Amino acid sequence: MKPNDPKDDLHRYLNAARDALLWKLEGLSEYDSRRPLTPTGTNLLGLVKHLACVELEYFGPTFDRPHDEVLPWIAEDAEPNADMWVPATESREEIVGLYARARAHADATIEALPLDAPGQVAWWGDTGRVTLQRIMLHMTAETNRHAGHADIVRELIDGRAGMRESNSNLGGGDEAWYQEYWTRLETSAKEAQAASG
Repeated sequence: MKPNDPKDDLHRYLNAARDALLWKLEGLSEYDSRRPLTPTGTNLLGLVKHLACVELEYFGPTFDRPHDEVLPWIAEDAEPNADMWVPATESREEIVGLYARARAHADATIEALPLDAPGQVAWWGDTGRVTLQRIMLHMTAETNRHAGHADIVRELIDGRAGMRESNSNLGGGDEAWYQEYWTRLETSAKEAQAASG
């Protein structure tokens, strides 16, 4: 890593988000890694599958660097949200392996091209002219957004929260502290509602 190198900085932030996302799967059963925990179906393994597809497309065809993956979930005739969930016929190992290959392909693109390398995102239409820098920024934002979803889903499953095992980045304290904190926030929300009339 070079000090104050913009490409290295972007890559480091992207990798941190990627690692945080994968950490959310650790220790979970097949059921818990796949089950929907929001009304829109958000689930952990589906987030990994989605981001694998997105990385392959943004760092592949966008820069004329094709990949060898077959992605039926993103075909025009695929059912809506097919890349956001994992049926029983697709193993967890397959999806995590797909994500690892997507990362490796993206990392090769990042390594090979300068930040100002031009690309074309076909599905963005008239605004599809991009640079590697823009796509790295876009993917870092996209991955962090979904890592945030994964934070909440994992907390709903078993209470585990935070950025990674060695850094919860949450502050606070033990379970009793969080229960008191939650109660204080709930009370405050009810008081604000009552005051609003």
